Amino acid sequence: MTREVSVRELRNDTAKVVAAVERGERVVLTVNRRPVADIVPHVEERSPWVSESRVRQIVSSTSADPALLDELRSLRESSRVEDPWAGGDG
Repeated sequence: MTREVSVRELRNDTAKVVAAVERGERVVLTVNRRPVADIVPHVEERSPWVSESRVRQIVSSTSADPALLDELRSLRESSRVEDPWAGGDG
């Protein structure tokens, strides 16, 4: 649900507006009835990466291409980054 809130209403009822956003409401902030900003519930960012064990679990429980794991392993091994400080002189 989206609701419009004027700057004045936000100033006077900040706690109520924040409570509404915490409940999942989206708020459009207005100045002179003109939309100027959106206040939306915060969403935790997740890593785009999936662990190897999770990929194995997914592949083993679905009918994926049998060569997929070999291809993924090859990609992983070819993209390994060498530690520039490992074995250095100093």
